[in-house]
Amino acid sequence: MLAALTPVPVTVSPVRRVPQLLAGLWLYGASMALQIRATLGLDPWDVLHEGLTKLTGLSFGLITALVGVVVLLCWIPLRQRPGVGTVSNVVVIGVAVDVTLAILPNPTDLLPRIVFLAAGIVLNGLAAAVYIGARLGPGPRDGLTTGFCARTGTSLRLVRTVVEVTVLAVGWLLGGTIGVGTVLYAVTIGPLTQAFLPLVTWVSERPAS
Repeated sequence: MLAALTPVPVTVSPVRRVPQLLAGLWLYGASMALQIRATLGLDPWDVLHEGLTKLTGLSFGLITALVGVVVLLCWIPLRQRPGVGTVSNVVVIGVAVDVTLAILPNPTDLLPRIVFLAAGIVLNGLAAAVYIGARLGPGPRDGLTTGFCARTGTSLRLVRTVVEVTVLAVGWLLGGTIGVGTVLYAVTIGPLTQAFLPLVTWVSERPAS
């Protein structure tokens, strides 16, 4: 969800691109589950997902996937083209969230909740870097933001802010969890992902001169 960040790439074998993509997406879903179990506040999109989960009774992972499909449909008027990473994003993250939630305990004490939150945010930054670094297509939410910017000439910062504030507000009205984790995520996820990106970003091999 941070495809707009521009890393300094390193060379990675093309054979690793698809496994890297799938590993990053699975880790992303698992990190979301950690933040959910922490119950200390979610990122804006997950606040929306949680609110819709409470409204519909569907699983968090299924809601995540369905929202991804709806966002993908919004690509059509923006003339965005999905890649294999885009489609995988919708499917893999949703499954990973539900599987991890089924395994994770549901702590009530504050200390393990803080550990879950911190681990979830750090792993989310790593996971985002890993799947973005595979360069096999942006996630649905990234593509929506960048596509709108390209079509309207509006700055990425403004579009992303408007989208995420809107999503956060709707999710909160539906009963999604907002808290200190929401603020920590907003402040740290960009720097974390940017720090990990140079280590995992794929570029084409260039013949030796």
